Amino acid sequence: MTQACCYTALLLLLSSMHWLGSSLASNPLQLSARADEGPVIINSDPPIINLSQRPVLQPKESIPPEFLYTLKNPQGKVCVRASLGVEYVVRENKKNYYFNVNPSFVRVTGYCGSQKSVFSLEFDGGHLEFTFIKEGDLSYVNTVKGLLRPVPPCKNCQNKTYVGVVSHEKLFKAKNGLSFQCKSQTTLILASYFRVKLVPLQIQAFDLGNSAFGKEVECWDDYNKRMIPIILGAVAAAVCLIAILTYVLVRERRNQGYEQL
Repeated sequence: MTQACCYTALLLLLSSMHWLGSSLASNPLQLSARADEGPVIINSDPPIINLSQRPVLQPKESIPPEFLYTLKNPQGKVCVRASLGVEYVVRENKKNYYFNVNPSFVRVTGYCGSQKSVFSLEFDGGHLEFTFIKEGDLSYVNTVKGLLRPVPPCKNCQNKTYVGVVSHEKLFKAKNGLSFQCKSQTTLILASYFRVKLVPLQIQAFDLGNSAFGKEVECWDDYNKRMIPIILGAVAAAVCLIAILTYVLVRERRNQGYEQL
């Protein structure tokens, strides 16, 4: 009986460690682009609505401001709702530069459809566009497009437009009426030189009752962060249990040896 308990505890320990390792190894939120092209070089400044608000790249990273954005149909009903902070990361001359989107200068554009909706955050010098698809009882983001036309980071640097896309994916999946939420950082690799970080993120299209978010669907990173302490606690408890059972088993065998003598 005691040996069976010991074997059961050991099996529990091994299973927990295997699950923990596989969870840490998976990182579904690092999403790559389909193409690997260089940034477009523009010799003259393209038309920008407000040059004073043109993106200025920063050498150091900071937390982007979070804001709630909504897109409404012609009847005034909310069809897309997104709460997020947006940070662009570009790589130039083997260095990373950063730009945080200021919600005060963002314009929400797009259109609402029954099976497809396009939601775009536009600002002077760039935009970030999401294409939502409704398929059966699921909705997801099929394509993310990004563009950034910043002020050159140095006097002799050329004007560049950084563009990239993640396409033909099923990102931020949730059942109809539910919202996708990720408090952890979500990184979209639009190109080798260009990526976008979303932190935190809660997003939903289609079936928004009372124009509010539905129940949250948790992302894998958040799930792992919540479950890892529980798994580690279970592993520690299993180790203690194995030690106790081993001690009891050894003691019983010694007592049996004494009785035979």
